[in-house]
Amino acid sequence: METQVYSLKGEPIKTIELNDRVFACEVSHGSIYHAIRNELANMRVGTASTKTRAEVSGSGRKPWRQKGTGRARAGERRSPLWVGGGVVFGPKPREYGYKLPRKVKRLAYRSVLSLKLRENAFRVVEDFVVESGKTKDMVKALQALNPEGRRVLLVIGEESALTKRAGRNIPWLLVHTYDKLRVHDVFYADQVLVQESAAVKLNTFLDR
Repeated sequence: METQVYSLKGEPIKTIELNDRVFACEVSHGSIYHAIRNELANMRVGTASTKTRAEVSGSGRKPWRQKGTGRARAGERRSPLWVGGGVVFGPKPREYGYKLPRKVKRLAYRSVLSLKLRENAFRVVEDFVVESGKTKDMVKALQALNPEGRRVLLVIGEESALTKRAGRNIPWLLVHTYDKLRVHDVFYADQVLVQESAAVKLNTFLDR
């Protein structure tokens, strides 16, 4: 399929051929769901921790005798029923991440890109680099392509520290190279801007 390539002024300048297997496939909502769930799980730090009754401080001595006081029986001050006692079945440090089958992940990438293209939220733009690395220059470069200030994902063809530095302080912008995309970022972006070189590489990178 063919699509327009836009200049930074928002004007179409030429056309580019996109791989139908990548950008016009049948959308698999299930694979998108599983890919996003996997990405969010892999991002979890898993450092939450509570103390059990064996770990909290306090005496193991019986507070009072078993019978005859009129109070409820108690075995120790570290009981989960007492203030300052241990926690029952509380969280412990653990690894939440898991591996997703490669075919499911690739299908999710193809599905979410095809979905954005059908929703007219996908646009191929000419290659550019913000040589100054300044935020104001990045905002100026994307002003015509995103006049409403919606959430934008910019996909670049090659790693560029200056371009990423220029975009990292813009709250509505994310900048990723084509081979480090996340399905979560593509799915929740209001507008996906893909540089021409990145689109060409995605044609083959995801067609495997």
